[in-house]
Amino acid sequence: MRFSRFTALIGSMTYQNISNKTVLVAGIGGVGSFALEGLARSGIGTIVIVDNDIVDETNSNRQLLALHSTIGLRKVDVAKKRLLDINPDIKVISKAVFIDETTIDSVFDLPIDFIVDAVDYVNAKLSLLKKANQLQIPIIAAMGFGNKLHPEMIKISLLSETSICPLAKTMRQKVKAAGLSLDTPVVYSQESPLLPTDTAVKIGSSSTVPSTAGLLMASYVINSFITQTKGEQI
Repeated sequence: MRFSRFTALIGSMTYQNISNKTVLVAGIGGVGSFALEGLARSGIGTIVIVDNDIVDETNSNRQLLALHSTIGLRKVDVAKKRLLDINPDIKVISKAVFIDETTIDSVFDLPIDFIVDAVDYVNAKLSLLKKANQLQIPIIAAMGFGNKLHPEMIKISLLSETSICPLAKTMRQKVKAAGLSLDTPVVYSQESPLLPTDTAVKIGSSSTVPSTAGLLMASYVINSFITQTKGEQI
């Protein structure tokens, strides 16, 4: 059985629950591509992928989908092919759109059990959080992981409890202004951002930091489903 090692760990009933879940992953770059991988290899039954970008050569140092052979291809197409190669039974719905207030409804045209927000843009993140609040869908959001070198300084927290991270600070302000709860689960780094040595590059990146953040996000989602199943069994 493809996922027998994981089923042995969590039990067949819990695995069956996970295999019936639908997770939306918005943004499949350095963070999102690894979140996607962790979810697919845990047996999630349906994954909705949202990203309007193409694979660029500069993605090669940190994005799971970035290979010499995939440069210039749409990320959602590369991701779908990879996920089906991992698990031919998975249902993959790919949406090559940029998330904003005009497109957000098209992203949620089917029931979603969990949202993984790995997009880079503040307004897109806010749109996802508003929709999650409106539809009462659990969400976990990625904060900033550029200009950082230490994955061991990444943690899962509530947005209200974040510090140091510039993106988290901006999100706290935006979320508060929008009248939304700051008690949103996020993955963020307590490492102070470094200054790139090349002044022509505004945001440097490593291979280990965003990937760790993405796998932590996948872990949070999977463990939420595991806890949910155990609660239903009581």
